[in-house]
Amino acid sequence: MNIIIIGDGKVGYSLAENLSKEDHDVTIIDKNPEALKKADENLDVMCIKGNGLSAKTLLEAGVKTADLLIAATSSDEMNMVCALTGKKLGAANTVARIRDPEYANELNILKEELGLNLIINPEQAAAREISRLLRFPSAADVEPFAKGRVELAEIKATRDMPIIGMPLSNISKKISSDVLIGAIHRGDEIIIPNGSTVIHGDDDLFIFGKPSDVFGFCKQIGKVTQKIKHVLVVGGGRIAYYLTLYLKQSGIKVKIVESNRERCLELAELLPDTLIIHGDGTDDSLLKSENLSDLDAFVSLTGRDEENLVSALLAKQHGVKKVITKITRFNYPEIVRNMGIDSIVNPKLITTNYILRYVRGLNGALGNPVESVYKIIGGNAETLEFIANHTTKFLNVPLKRIKFVEGVMVASIARKNEIIIPHGNDEIKIGDSVIIITKGKQFSDFNEIIEWVGE
Repeated sequence: MNIIIIGDGKVGYSLAENLSKEDHDVTIIDKNPEALKKADENLDVMCIKGNGLSAKTLLEAGVKTADLLIAATSSDEMNMVCALTGKKLGAANTVARIRDPEYANELNILKEELGLNLIINPEQAAAREISRLLRFPSAADVEPFAKGRVELAEIKATRDMPIIGMPLSNISKKISSDVLIGAIHRGDEIIIPNGSTVIHGDDDLFIFGKPSDVFGFCKQIGKVTQKIKHVLVVGGGRIAYYLTLYLKQSGIKVKIVESNRERCLELAELLPDTLIIHGDGTDDSLLKSENLSDLDAFVSLTGRDEENLVSALLAKQHGVKKVITKITRFNYPEIVRNMGIDSIVNPKLITTNYILRYVRGLNGALGNPVESVYKIIGGNAETLEFIANHTTKFLNVPLKRIKFVEGVMVASIARKNEIIIPHGNDEIKIGDSVIIITKGKQFSDFNEIIEWVGE
């Protein structure tokens, strides 16, 4: 696909990096020569210095034959106009990043009027992810697949679990839930396990199954905590606003600590039923005064990674069971996990994943059956959802007869109303939604995951 990206910030660069690795023809437009220099030196992309609003610049970038234009600058208005201009000049599909809550209730109208195919609001998407994590507090990450029928949950193993020291082949004898452990993150190692793989304490486990089965598995291994009822949020920005709205729908009570007095007043008007506290979320005495030990969860969402980290660590020290922090730097997550923080949310990475998922789906519509993609373990592994169709070369063949590429595992098969955790005798049939997990290699076609099919 021919893809134009306007804006070479962290999101634009990450998109360009991933899309170019998947053999798309990527062109980046940005006015900043330093940003373009980094992309030009490190990525297999074309870089054009210019204004994405300029028809001349867009035509130079090949907008007339572009399959997709992605507007990811820091300005909502610029993104909307870039997408509109790109559409008028011939781009087949357009995506715009729009962040301002004032536009939130008008997104459907904007899509229709501007001819946009996709609008992504990073803060709203981050809030949705946090609300999922609070629904399942024992998980470090939760991601739905197959239209919500399959769930991927990241669980931190602890040494007191009954499955520690046990090979995966024996776990089903002890734990009745029908799930699959599709990947293990152990130190610097990423393991796509087999039946002989043994679970260690401190492993990060990536578990696939129906939501009820994943929950049941976690309950049996002692990883289910009580339902979240009270949450303290530090930082009163856009994510906090959206998150409060989501949590209120679930009956969860929220308190927000915000250091900016004017923003406190704004939030008091926007969220009249929510307690807004004017103060410093890194102030230990303030946090103590809010009875942290009585809280079910703590979320740090300020604009600075360092402040979020400090307040999250303070909450953890005071015994809060579920602590979530926002981190915007791509090189921070692994460091933060090692500090004991339960979950990390990166709005820029969420945005990248969301758009990549759309691109994979669009590519599927053009002939390659990739439905969606979700990156895990800092982007070093990914989970893909394929739709098996008439081009799939290994239909109706028992999985035990298929030699998959090294580092690939079939994690689940969704067939109409049935969810299959695969075993050797299971087969993939046309129309199946097949979820795989892979490390080290990116795939754009279902048939790339096999080396050969035996007799």
